[in-house]
Amino acid sequence: MKIRSALFLTAGVLAGCATSTPDTSVERTSAKGSRAERRAETRYESASSAGTVDGYKRDLALRIAEVNSGKIYPGRPQALLRSVVVLRYSVDAQGNLLRSEIMRSNRDRETESTALASLRNAAPFPRPASHLMRHGKLELSETWLFNNDGRFQLRTIAQPQMDQ
Repeated sequence: MKIRSALFLTAGVLAGCATSTPDTSVERTSAKGSRAERRAETRYESASSAGTVDGYKRDLALRIAEVNSGKIYPGRPQALLRSVVVLRYSVDAQGNLLRSEIMRSNRDRETESTALASLRNAAPFPRPASHLMRHGKLELSETWLFNNDGRFQLRTIAQPQMDQ
């Protein structure tokens, strides 16, 4: 419980420290757009303060979880997961998602689709530090842990799984 509280406190502090100003000038033609779709339109013009790849990966995991909050389950992942999907993706110097691909999956098309969509919905990301870039991009991987109900957590910020 203390770890969970610390995680939410840290996320809140990081969110409060953001100096970016969202550009919300994009208008949707439909008023029925979901909360995730509206957040996906928000542009971040700030750079990440993370000085390491792991720190930047954590920033991105928090961004993905924030944008897709309705698809995230609280607490610890169940002992036997429905699916584990590993994505490899690239981000350019401006924080734009360049590409993404499935590296590991149990071939559950629904969870694969959810993982890819949640990554795309969260883009663009904060700009990575220039020293993290290699050949104009930063390559990362993340693991989506799916419970039976189709909701997920990201391994980078997830609590330990429940015991069986």
